[in-house]
Amino acid sequence: MTSGDPAARKSHSLIASDRVEGTSVRRPNGERIGHIERLMIDKLTGKVSYAILSFGGFLGMGAKLLPLPWARLTYNRDMEAYQLDITEDELRSAPSFLADKDFDWGDRAQEEELHRHYGVPPYWGF
Repeated sequence: MTSGDPAARKSHSLIASDRVEGTSVRRPNGERIGHIERLMIDKLTGKVSYAILSFGGFLGMGAKLLPLPWARLTYNRDMEAYQLDITEDELRSAPSFLADKDFDWGDRAQEEELHRHYGVPPYWGF
C-alpha cells in the first residue's frame, strides 16, 4: 500500500534501476557533466559496481561513455542528481569507450586501471 503523499514515497533509500538511468551527473558546483546511461551489476554479489556516464557529443552522437566506480558517486538530494567531484582534466583522461565499442568487462587489468584513475579500491577486493 502506498501513500499519495510524495514525501512518503521518497522516505526510503532504494531506487529502481530504470529511475537511475538518465539521471544527471553534476559537479559539486552544480555544473552538469552528463547522465547515467546504465548500471553494471555484479551478478554474484548483486551489488552495483559501475555507473556508465555518458558525456560530450551532440544529440547523442559522438558521446563518450565512462565506466565510473559506483563508490565515486554520491546522490545530492538538492540537485536531484548524482554528484562527481572530478576536474575537467581527470574527466578527459579517464578510461572511456564509444557507444559502438563496449568496454571489455572480462579484462581485470582494464578495471584495475579504472579504479587507480578514480582512486577507489576495486569492488571485488584483492
